[in-house]
Amino acid sequence: MAYPYVFRAQAPPVRVEDHKVVGNDAAPVPQAREQWPAGASTSAPPHGSRSGWLGGGVLGSGERLASAYDLVETMHYLYVRVVKARGFLVNGVCSVEARVGSHRGATRRFEGKVAKANPEWDQVFAFSRECVHATTLEVFVRDGEDAMAGSVAFDIAEAPVRVPPDSPLAPQWYRLEATGGGGRMVVTGGEVMLAVWVGTQADEAFSDAWHASDAGVAAAQSTRSKVYVTPKLWYLRISVLEAHDVIVPAGAAIACRGRQHVEVFAKVQVGGMVLRTRPCRCAAAGAITPASFTWNEELVFTVAEPFDEPAVLIIEARVHPGNNKHEVIIIGRAVLPLALFEKRLDAHRHVQPQWFSLDPFGRSPEPAAFFSFAAGGGGRVRLRACLEGAYHVMEEPAMYASDARPTARQLWRPPVAVLEVGVLAAQELTPTKTDAGDGRSATTDAYCVAKYGNKWVRTRTVTDSCSPKWNEQYTWEVYDPCTVLTLAVFHNARLAGVADKKDQRIGKIRIRLSTLEMDRVYTTAHPLLVLDPSSGLRKNGELRLALRLTCLSLAGVVRLYGKPFFPNMHYAHPFTAVQMETLRRQAMGVVAARLGRSEPPLRREVVEYMLDAGSHAWSIRRSKANFLRVTALLAGAAATARRLAGVCRWESPATTILAHVMLVTLTCFPELILPSVFLYMAGAGLCNYRRRPRRPANMDARLSCAEGTNHDELDEEEDTFPTSRPSNAVVRVRYDRLRSVAGRIQVVVGDVATVGERVRSLLAWRDTRATAIFTAFCLAAAVVLYVTPMRAMALVAGIYVLRHPRFRSHMPSAAGNFFKRLPSRADTML
Repeated sequence: MAYPYVFRAQAPPVRVEDHKVVGNDAAPVPQAREQWPAGASTSAPPHGSRSGWLGGGVLGSGERLASAYDLVETMHYLYVRVVKARGFLVNGVCSVEARVGSHRGATRRFEGKVAKANPEWDQVFAFSRECVHATTLEVFVRDGEDAMAGSVAFDIAEAPVRVPPDSPLAPQWYRLEATGGGGRMVVTGGEVMLAVWVGTQADEAFSDAWHASDAGVAAAQSTRSKVYVTPKLWYLRISVLEAHDVIVPAGAAIACRGRQHVEVFAKVQVGGMVLRTRPCRCAAAGAITPASFTWNEELVFTVAEPFDEPAVLIIEARVHPGNNKHEVIIIGRAVLPLALFEKRLDAHRHVQPQWFSLDPFGRSPEPAAFFSFAAGGGGRVRLRACLEGAYHVMEEPAMYASDARPTARQLWRPPVAVLEVGVLAAQELTPTKTDAGDGRSATTDAYCVAKYGNKWVRTRTVTDSCSPKWNEQYTWEVYDPCTVLTLAVFHNARLAGVADKKDQRIGKIRIRLSTLEMDRVYTTAHPLLVLDPSSGLRKNGELRLALRLTCLSLAGVVRLYGKPFFPNMHYAHPFTAVQMETLRRQAMGVVAARLGRSEPPLRREVVEYMLDAGSHAWSIRRSKANFLRVTALLAGAAATARRLAGVCRWESPATTILAHVMLVTLTCFPELILPSVFLYMAGAGLCNYRRRPRRPANMDARLSCAEGTNHDELDEEEDTFPTSRPSNAVVRVRYDRLRSVAGRIQVVVGDVATVGERVRSLLAWRDTRATAIFTAFCLAAAVVLYVTPMRAMALVAGIYVLRHPRFRSHMPSAAGNFFKRLPSRADTML
């Protein structure tokens, strides 16, 4: 998807005059944009000086070309594109190797008879400037017998510089030279097509290039930077109404087998999710007669485009023979492709039900004694089904949501901002690889994953480094600033050669975009904290980021604070809390399965960690943290009560006398009460502006009660549901039931704490735009309440509260929407 607003978000071009150094001791001025390297000058450089890529010279005209990667440090690379070879008719060509000093990269090999006379590779190698200490690039060609067939050399200083959006450099044919026999001899007919240029990480070839440090890695494909897109998710709503022409068993046949009654129900399976209706009880009949069953029950699923998996409806009967056992018999089924169902974008549009024929799925061992089918087959079933496009399909917790747009693109609002994230580097990462015995210290193979909206990005894997440098920049369109950006760092376990080994978590951070000021660059370091059952809380280093939120429509941003966060369908026809959690787990599984089929795959453990798969599971640590959040809020009310008690006890005579004056004044002039309160709150908001947060909040270990958590609590938190720990069966059932109930209590306590923290954030300037709106409202309210009689305001307020239901709306009010968009401290919890 193109981002037409990125150009408006970029800073102006950098001028040389802004960075001139005055004097020999003047410190260099930091640049907002890194500069592209320059190629060889057209004129000869002075004697003793160096020009070109390695020398760091400038263009002959003296102008600097600004990079599109203006938030990150520019990293220079020597790119070598090996396209194909020709003219090797004897033994063919086996492979091509590019070498710069001690660093090398080789194309895929054509073994033995597979060697070709005119092979094609189209592979790109990237040699970092930090790794290059040579001045010559050598390209070697090996024949089918793995012997050196020839080579060609390039002077790196003469390599041209490519600056996007320039077109890719055209490859050329180069004749090879042989190095044997003590002299260089031209090989007749042997040529290789190459392209050599100098660029940065903004080059289109960067993501698919084989880096010099990773060229020898067996799983090099998994080390490249990639962008992933979440599949388009829909809610599939299927209402199973009734079934006709189902032949029930004869009463005499059931009686001879000792059966008491039959329960018939419908089951719908979509992918790995199975839901069933409540059973419809059917008593034993005296004769075989067609029967009808009515359920009128609604089932909701999460599906993703393309709809490659159909919905399978199965009609089953559960036969109870009088004891505690039962037998399930399949009457018939219908395979329903999802393309048959219409897509509904309007909540008030009625979906017409349809009849579907049931195909006989199987027969019991004694079909005459159990069920028979009508002449038309296995009967028919009436369904009302549609794909809901007016909902936002939740695959992440609502408190950490990065997107709230409905599924249907026709219902999207225009973007209001552009988010640019520069993943700079990580520092002091905890080693995850032990010393291999070659003298090198323990290191890690780290990569970073960022998720916002439906776009996932994965940086390249920097191997064998505890302080990796990525310097990659990505851009997202922002449709709502009250959303959360999630980033995490992982250790790439695929490089170890073990396929089933999971990528190890190094740490995760979350940043709420509403806490960022518009058009300001944040360059911050965030600690990477993780809870380990064996070692407890562990800091695995820091992640350095550069963030910029560029406003496209300030009026649109302000207007969003009065609108519902989710689409209107969530309030007009809401799902229950149990349904939402079930659908979220199903959506998370669909996303993990689809992203796992990419190349390189984004593994399931990565997706589940980014989407907080266990956020609703029971954890005594989270419960204690939410309880402490509530007590911290109540501490403010307790402090106010203590101050009032101190005023009553005349602890400060001046304060008590002032309280008496205010009491007499407000009693004589009651119309000053509300204006004074709003004026005080506006003044407090203005005074707190100087103490506003100057950087995005980090993950708070103390708030999360992670510092004093013991091994048993962490083991309980990491346990699966149901528990996988060996224990007595009765204790296990009770323990799982306790965890289920306690998980709900934990969520409720967290929601209460979130409400209180949002009240506190009204004047805290954590969300600068929300506090500015509220402060302006308080000033306006103070003026309006001052000029309006109190009795009139009380009458209008009472009439508004007691208004008729006809004048009420199902949509939440603007004040409620504004309050729900306020940030809380939940964003900083582990």
